[in-house]
Amino acid sequence: MTISLSKGQRIDLTKTNPGLRKAIIGLGWDTNKYTGGHDFDLDASAFLLHEDGKAKGIQDFVFYNNLVGGNGSVEHTGDNRTGEGDGDDEQIKVDLSLVPSSIHRIGITVTIHDATTRGQNFGQVSNAFVRIVDEETNREVMRYDLGEEFSIETAVVICELYRHSGEWKFQAIGSGFSGGLQDLCRNYGLDAQ
Repeated sequence: MTISLSKGQRIDLTKTNPGLRKAIIGLGWDTNKYTGGHDFDLDASAFLLHEDGKAKGIQDFVFYNNLVGGNGSVEHTGDNRTGEGDGDDEQIKVDLSLVPSSIHRIGITVTIHDATTRGQNFGQVSNAFVRIVDEETNREVMRYDLGEEFSIETAVVICELYRHSGEWKFQAIGSGFSGGLQDLCRNYGLDAQ
């Protein structure tokens, strides 16, 4: 049975799902009626964070131009430039057993590519969700539907996976940023020039 979460909620991932080792983080969204002449290109990213809450370099930032990080433990499966179709629009796979011990949290984010140039924001996005699927059993473990509380934001921290007492937990965050990918990178300690 899938557990549905609300903003701010936390849940045990590995303690309540013994044997969960390989997690697929599926992210999906739809766009509201929009006549700006451009596709909505939303991009999922993962920030691998050290004890101080910061990423230390490109190996800690997994996105469409750097598909693998964390010594191979985190993998982006590829960029969906239009968001067409049902189900997950983009996926990030995490082998929890291989995440380096120096990584304490993994921040999962979504940004809108060229949002300012295209006049796009998360107020035009609906039905956004994140779900965790056990890759080995194909069972959906949990789901967080973001709701439609955003307006001018161009980037959102969707959730974080974090270590606690030797187990992995999940926190539904849903926090928006107006400065796109650059703001997210600065938030997580990276220079996004």
